[in-house]
Amino acid sequence: MGTALDWYFDVVSPFSWFALQRLDELPSEPVLHPVVLGAVLSHWGQKGPAEIPGKRLWTYRVCVRYAQTHGIPLRFPAAHPFNPVPYLRLAVAAGCGRRAVRHIFEYLWTTGVDPRTEAAVAGAAERLGVSVDAAGEASVRARLRGETAAAIERGVFGVPTLAVGDELFWGNDGMDFALAYLAEPAVLDTPEMRRVAALPDGLADRG
Repeated sequence: MGTALDWYFDVVSPFSWFALQRLDELPSEPVLHPVVLGAVLSHWGQKGPAEIPGKRLWTYRVCVRYAQTHGIPLRFPAAHPFNPVPYLRLAVAAGCGRRAVRHIFEYLWTTGVDPRTEAAVAGAAERLGVSVDAAGEASVRARLRGETAAAIERGVFGVPTLAVGDELFWGNDGMDFALAYLAEPAVLDTPEMRRVAALPDGLADRG
């Protein structure tokens, strides 16, 4: 049996959209886990890049350029960041398979839709063949909360994150690192890798 693969995502993240394109490069199908990025960031005391004015524009420019240079369809939604929870619940209601998740990402990240509107949520539901009411059921809401809590418990601090066994690889650019690790786990066991894993925090006494 191969190493278990788990992929954590939030549809508010353009980098999750990019990383989704590369899941076929993995040796087996990962289990997809929808998480609420805002809750994850809040737990770790972080802000998202779109919450910092200068970083927001830079991040958007990086995304546009990355999509152009890698041939990935991209049209930013009419407002960003936005509340992803209705769309994550739709993903859960639809079974959270890769096909359903891709449909939601394509809808949000290639059409320029305004994700703040009820019409947009209804449009996503129609694409998935599920009802908005189904996405609001208590079991769906509980599943999304549980997925987010489990991700935090596992140490996930951002999205996208690919978990390869006990190791976490964060970010779209983390995919190359993950593939290298899958090919040769010793990449995390070099002298310098072991050294940085035990490196002391030079500001630990700053309080």
